[in-house]
Amino acid sequence: MNANSTLGNRTLETSGVSITRAGGGDLERSCTSDRIKIAPVSGGIERIEAHFHGDAFEPHRHDTYALGLTLQGVQAFRYRGMVRYSQPGNIIVLHPDELHDGGAGTDEGLRYRMMYLPPEMLIGALGRRTLPFVPSPVIADRAFASNLADVMHDLDGAIDDLLLDDALTGIADALVRHADAVGMGPGRKPDHVAIRRTCDFLQAHSDRQVTSNELETVSGLDRFTLARQFRSSLGTSPHRYLVMRRLERARCMIGSGRSLVEIALETGFSDQAHFTRHFKKASGMTPGRWANLSGRA
Repeated sequence: MNANSTLGNRTLETSGVSITRAGGGDLERSCTSDRIKIAPVSGGIERIEAHFHGDAFEPHRHDTYALGLTLQGVQAFRYRGMVRYSQPGNIIVLHPDELHDGGAGTDEGLRYRMMYLPPEMLIGALGRRTLPFVPSPVIADRAFASNLADVMHDLDGAIDDLLLDDALTGIADALVRHADAVGMGPGRKPDHVAIRRTCDFLQAHSDRQVTSNELETVSGLDRFTLARQFRSSLGTSPHRYLVMRRLERARCMIGSGRSLVEIALETGFSDQAHFTRHFKKASGMTPGRWANLSGRA
C-alpha cells in the first residue's frame, strides 16, 4: 500500500509496479498499467497516487503516519492482525511503525492517493502530550477527507505554507477525534524540545554509530526516559529513527553509479546484507528491485 518516501525523502516503498515522477504522466490514462506517481517532497511531506491490480506491497512499515483516500476500487490490506477494506471516499490511517501490506480487493483494480506525514510535524498542532493512536485504519469522515484532498489535490505543485498549517491543524484535530483513550489522558508531558534536539542529532550523525551516552547528553534525559518519550511523541524508537534516516540517504544515492556495497558502508550500515535487510523491512522489496522500478538501475 505504501510507496516508501521520507521527510526530505521520507519513505517510498513499492513492489511490482512502475513509478512515474510528478509531471511525467497521467495515472488515469491507462487501466492496464500499474503505476505510482510520486509528487515532489513538499514541506517535509511525501504524496503519491497509485493505480494497480492484485497485490502490490509485501508486509512493511515506515516511521510516518500514512494517510490516504481511496478513489476507485477496493483497497485491501492486512493491519494489526486483520484484513481491512476501504471503498471510495474512505480514509486510510496507518500509525507509524505498524506492519501492513496492500493490494486491490477486486479485479477492477484500485486507485488511491496517500501522504506520508512525519509525526514530529504534528507536535505543535496537536497540543497533546502523546501521539494519538487511531484504532480503526478505515474511517468515514467528510471533514477529514476534505482536508486530505486539499493537500493531495495538486501532485505537481508544492503545498502552500498557509495551506500546510491549516492542513496540519485539521489532521491533528481529526486524529485526536478518532483516537482511542490510551495515552490521551493524564500523564507526564514529553519534553518536545529534547525530542527535537535528539532528532536533529540523529539526522546529522546517521552515517555512524550513535551511543546512548551521546543521546543522554544531547537530550538531557536518561536513556530510558528518552526511549519512552521518543516513542510517545513520534511512534517509533531512536534506533529505528536512525535506521530510517540512513535509508533515506541510501535511496538518494541509488542510481549514482556507486555499488550497493559502497552505498551501504557510506550510509552507516555494516555491509550490503545489513543494508538490504533493513531496506526490505521498510520498503517491502530489495534495493535492486527498487532501483529497477524507479528507473535508477
